[in-house]
Amino acid sequence: MTFIPFALVLLIIVATIGLGIFATRKAKTASDFFVAGRSVGVLMNASAISGEYLSAASFMGIAGLVMKNGYDALWYPVGYAAGYLFLLLFIAGPLRRFGAYTIPDFAQGRFDSPMFRKIAVVFVLFIGFFYTMPQMKAAGLTMGTILGWPYWAGILVVGTVITFNVAIGGMKGITLVQAFQYWAKVFAISLPLFVLMSVFGGYNSHLGETAAALKASPRLEIGLKATVNGAEKAPLNTISLSAAEGTIIHFEHDGKYRIAKISPARKPEKGEDPISAGTFAFPVAKNAAMDDLRTQIASGKPFDIVNGADLEFATVPVSKGGQPVLKDGKPVRTGAKIEFEKGGSVTFAAAHQTSTANAGAIVPNAPSNTKWLNPFGPLSGKWGFPLLYTYSLIIALVCGTAGLPHILVRFYTNPDGRAAKRTTLWVMVMLGGFYLFTPMWGVLGRSMMPQLYVNGAYDSAVIKLPTFLENKLLGQILSGVTSAGAFAAFMSTFSGLLVSMSGAFAHDIYGRILKPKSSPEARMVAFKVAAVGVGVVSMLLGLMVETFDIATMVGWAFAIGAASYFPLLLLGSWWRGLTKYGAATGMLLGGLLSLAAIVTNMLLDKKVIVLELPNIVRALMEQPAIWGVPLSIISMVVVSKLTAKSIPADATMKMIRLHAPEEMGISENYIEA
Repeated sequence: MTFIPFALVLLIIVATIGLGIFATRKAKTASDFFVAGRSVGVLMNASAISGEYLSAASFMGIAGLVMKNGYDALWYPVGYAAGYLFLLLFIAGPLRRFGAYTIPDFAQGRFDSPMFRKIAVVFVLFIGFFYTMPQMKAAGLTMGTILGWPYWAGILVVGTVITFNVAIGGMKGITLVQAFQYWAKVFAISLPLFVLMSVFGGYNSHLGETAAALKASPRLEIGLKATVNGAEKAPLNTISLSAAEGTIIHFEHDGKYRIAKISPARKPEKGEDPISAGTFAFPVAKNAAMDDLRTQIASGKPFDIVNGADLEFATVPVSKGGQPVLKDGKPVRTGAKIEFEKGGSVTFAAAHQTSTANAGAIVPNAPSNTKWLNPFGPLSGKWGFPLLYTYSLIIALVCGTAGLPHILVRFYTNPDGRAAKRTTLWVMVMLGGFYLFTPMWGVLGRSMMPQLYVNGAYDSAVIKLPTFLENKLLGQILSGVTSAGAFAAFMSTFSGLLVSMSGAFAHDIYGRILKPKSSPEARMVAFKVAAVGVGVVSMLLGLMVETFDIATMVGWAFAIGAASYFPLLLLGSWWRGLTKYGAATGMLLGGLLSLAAIVTNMLLDKKVIVLELPNIVRALMEQPAIWGVPLSIISMVVVSKLTAKSIPADATMKMIRLHAPEEMGISENYIEA
């Protein structure tokens, strides 16, 4: 019955195209394409901003991160919503009163520097392309989940539809679409959840069951098959087994299994004795073929597994200098970490019957209830510096919200600065309502579908959970509703990103740098061409990030925005003494170094680069905002002080224009001026 989810997804796609064409009838001028004629009302713009902001990371990714990491992941919805408080207090009003078309307009106009516009454009593209990657992953994942399509097919469908919508209508064309998509997403995230909780119990009951068994871990049903990935999906080709009990893995008859490496799941500490692969794994059956396999395992080299074989993976005591390592007076043990070169369908079973073994084996890759419920758990504690990681994540999410060009440009569509601030207030209300639901999906995913842990399919929990219903027809309908909501999520965000990046190409690069005397009509044509080009590049980038968490990738885009645009807009709007040299230095140092750290971290995760780095370095690379934002702000202040003579002569008047109420008649739109 996959035709039901497909039909609902098709419906949301048709509605998106239809609304886009309807709204496009009024998109006639350059102002319509870039800022929707500056005529969007407060509630309409708040709905459109919320629709654009609630990306795949919000709809699918937060539930996935909560399921995967528990308490730690709650910083994501909190940070996503709290960032608008910064916008409300410091940026929304001044930004709208400046009256530009794009954020690079603000960069040049505030400092009278065409060169600075070029720097600002580069970061629009960096942040934009980084943000498109998780949207593309969500597209491929959704279509693969509901229809079994290959990953690239969903990317192609969504990318083509949105590129078409943006190319024909610009900002005017997508405002109505994004407003509709916000309400579609609220419906899709809430209604199926209410149905699931009415059948399987509420959020508190599921959380209570987990809290009542702190020393336990989720278990797989007996005989339930799961899929392990091969090296093509690294790092999701690795499973970590429990240290609490041994596990038997039965390799089904439909795969060509090859194990690349077996090592301890627990990261060895300095001075501890090495543990060989042969200590962890051994065949259950005893015959000539299995004896040969036993030898291969002991060698520590990659080896193939015969279809239908059973391997038992034991828990092994950790020793140091030949003596057991103790913690709280008890010997420390570790399970095995298995890296698959070729994967397939497997079944897990407890190695020895215990009082809990009838519930099935402990789920690989799943944190214990204690780690999952407590702060500083699997997410922030992965590199051993949980407090630093948490603060850096908070800074990235809160400051990054005020540094996203595709969100900021929407404030130019309001009639005036007061409307921009009221819009921001309503956005906070709308986002707060939506984010009440996403963590609940993650909690239900952990208790109802723990098999998603095996191959890292956490991000699909929102789509797969409804299929758990006994009434299969209802399950398919609700899965279709969440699938349609997921499509609305990444389509609305991708639309905003395309407008932002296409505007940067057409208005800033073509219209201001390459062809300053070009007509508005020529810039509109350039916008459409740029939309197609950006859409194609975004689809290609999406093919490269299948193995990364959606919300984590969005968090990285926030970190880059926090270290580049946030300091520029904050200081540029409130400090007269900021110079173009200070602003440029801060953006380049903070933004580029943060970008380099994140990209390097991604390559290390994918094992494209192999380096042994201290854990503190890895933590600061994965979450660079804690050093990137201060570096950017301090650089801006210091260099501005050293170059104070380059403060524009009309800087005081510009500051007045940024903050004076429109009724005074001082403010004027930068574009018209």
